[in-house]
Amino acid sequence: MAALSATFPLACERTGEGTPVVLLHGFTGRGRSMADVAAALAGRHETLAPDLPGHGASLRGGDAAAYQFDRCVDDLAAMLAHTGHARAHWLGYSMGARLALGCAVRHPQCVRSLVLLGARAGIADPGERAARRDADERLAVRLEANGIEAFVDEWLAQPLFRTLVQQDASAPARERAARLDNDPHELAAALRGLGPAAQPPLHALLANVAAPVLLVAGALDERFVAHAHDLARRLPRAELRVIPDAGHAAHVEQPAAFAAVVRDFLRRVDAAAPASFATQAQETRS
Repeated sequence: MAALSATFPLACERTGEGTPVVLLHGFTGRGRSMADVAAALAGRHETLAPDLPGHGASLRGGDAAAYQFDRCVDDLAAMLAHTGHARAHWLGYSMGARLALGCAVRHPQCVRSLVLLGARAGIADPGERAARRDADERLAVRLEANGIEAFVDEWLAQPLFRTLVQQDASAPARERAARLDNDPHELAAALRGLGPAAQPPLHALLANVAAPVLLVAGALDERFVAHAHDLARRLPRAELRVIPDAGHAAHVEQPAAFAAVVRDFLRRVDAAAPASFATQAQETRS
């Protein structure tokens, strides 16, 4: 169990009252990227939405160690303690989902439950990890050389996000504008330190995660549906929900459906004793 000692404060949006939920955004986002999720949880939950290292106002000034995965996980646990909460629900999207899973592994005492959207446990295969590390380094170099606008256009052009426009023609423009509010050198450092290839693979540790877990994936995001199935097999107390007509950013593409499954899960976690959760992974399609 890692020590709780924040070495740099994380900027954080804090709203509402009730059982705390930490909301962790994806790469190129920031805490306020999760504002719609926070609003959907209002009335029953206090939400804590930090800017992750290298994003928004959580700038680390080029200190490479400050962007490392384990260091970020430790700082997030320390942030929670600083707010006066011993435990919280953790809801993460993409990069944020990987960090939330890391919190459950390194700081299990801080985790009441996990909601993981577009999650994976890292990259287990050394060859695949090395190839992804090289690709991320080339992407980081282009980000530093070409600036934030060119990078955001390249990032959102990935097949991963092609379904955004299918659900809402205005969504890509909104997402682009929100992601431009970042510093290119800080984002490059975050990509190098917090990308999937930089993350220690967590697969061998997942059987030790005692908290209940809700795995969510958009039905159109086939690669991450497969990752969710893999996680469901490895996590002792997981259930899986697939959101129809949604891709990787299911919370943006189908916000009402995503909010409904999250509220239902958190209600059941808060109402039930931990032992009442099934020990086998379940799959329910919305």
